[in-house]
Amino acid sequence: MPSVGRDRVLSALAIFLFGVALGTLSVVVPLLGVNAGYSASEIGMLVAVAAVAQLITRLCMGALMRRIPDKWFLIASGVMIAVSCALLAISPTFIIFVASQLMQGAARAFFWTSNQTHAVRTSASAVNGLRDVNLTAGVGALLGPAVAGYLWEVSVQLPLALGAVAGSMAVLPAAMLIRFPPFAPRPVARRNQEKHLWRRSGVNAACWMNAAAGAWKSLLDSYVPLALSLAGQSAAVIGILLSIANTTILAGSAFGGWIHRQGIRASLITGVFATGLGVAATGPFAGLTALVAVSLAVSGIGAGILQTVGPAIAAEKVDPEERGDALALTGTFRAMALMLTPVGMAGVVAIAPVAAALLAAGLFITAPAAITRRSNKGVT
Repeated sequence: MPSVGRDRVLSALAIFLFGVALGTLSVVVPLLGVNAGYSASEIGMLVAVAAVAQLITRLCMGALMRRIPDKWFLIASGVMIAVSCALLAISPTFIIFVASQLMQGAARAFFWTSNQTHAVRTSASAVNGLRDVNLTAGVGALLGPAVAGYLWEVSVQLPLALGAVAGSMAVLPAAMLIRFPPFAPRPVARRNQEKHLWRRSGVNAACWMNAAAGAWKSLLDSYVPLALSLAGQSAAVIGILLSIANTTILAGSAFGGWIHRQGIRASLITGVFATGLGVAATGPFAGLTALVAVSLAVSGIGAGILQTVGPAIAAEKVDPEERGDALALTGTFRAMALMLTPVGMAGVVAIAPVAAALLAAGLFITAPAAITRRSNKGVT
C-alpha cells in the first residue's frame, strides 16, 4: 500500500490529467456544435444531456461507494472521459454527440465524488483535502482550454486527441492509489435519516453552494463560450478567457480555508454573490475582451470558494461513515444545476439574445444566498 504522501502525488496527477481532458471539452463542445450547424438552443440541450447523465449517476453514488472502493471510480472516470473525446473526434453527428455527452456526464460524476471522498479520507481536514483537489483540477482546467483553443485553429480533431490522451493517462496513477475499503453499511436508523440529510443545518447550505457552482460550470461550458463566439471573439481568445476563469478558481479554492473559518453564512454569501454577479456581467461585456476577462475572473473566484467550502461543510456536519452520502448529495445538487441551467437557458435564448440570458442567469445564481441564509440563521 502506498504511503499517504505518495498517494496524494498520484491522486494529484490523475486529477490534473482528468482536468485537462475536461477543460478541453469545455471549449470544444460548444465550438463543435456551432461548427456542425447546431443552434444555440440545441447546443444547450446537448450540454444538458451530460448533466442528466451526471445527475442519474450521482444519485447512485452513495450506494455504490458502499460496495466498490472509491479509487475504481476515479479509474473509470479517466477511461470514460477519453472515450467521450474520442467519440467527438470521430463525428459530430447527433447520435454520436449524445453518446459522448452521456459518457462525459457519467465520468464527471465518478470523478468528482470519488476524488473528493478519497481526499477527505487521506486528509486531517476536509476543507484542506478538498482545496488540494480543486487546485489540482483547476490547473488542468486552466491548461486544457488554452491549449484546446489554439489546437482548434489547426484542426478540429487535435484538441479532442489531447483530451483522449490525457484521460487515458489518468488511469495509471489512479490505479496506484490506496485502496480504501467501501463505506460501511448504514444502520436502519441512519437510512431513515438519509431522506432528510439535505435538511440538516449546514448541509443544506453546502448543497446550495455546490448547486451555484454547478450552474456556473454549466454556463462556462456552454453559453459563455457561445456568447463570446457570437460577439466576435476568436477560438484562441475564448480559450484564454475560459482559462482565466479557471485560473481564478484556484485563487478561490486557496482562499477557501480562510473564508471557511469565517463561518457558513460568510462562505455562502461571498461565494454566491461573486459567482452570480461575475456571470451576469459577462453577457453585456462579451465583446469587450478586457472587461469580460475581469467578470470571468470574479466569477471564478466565487466558484472556487463554493466548490471547495461547500462539500467540506457537508463532510464535517455528518458522521465519518456518512461522508460518502453527504458528498454524493452535494454532488447531486451540482448535477441538478448542471442539467437545469442549460435547459432553462435554451428556453430563454429562444426569445432573447444569449448575452441577456447570461445576465438573467447570473442574477438567478445569487438566489441561494437569500434562501439558505434564512434557514441557517443560527449557524455560523
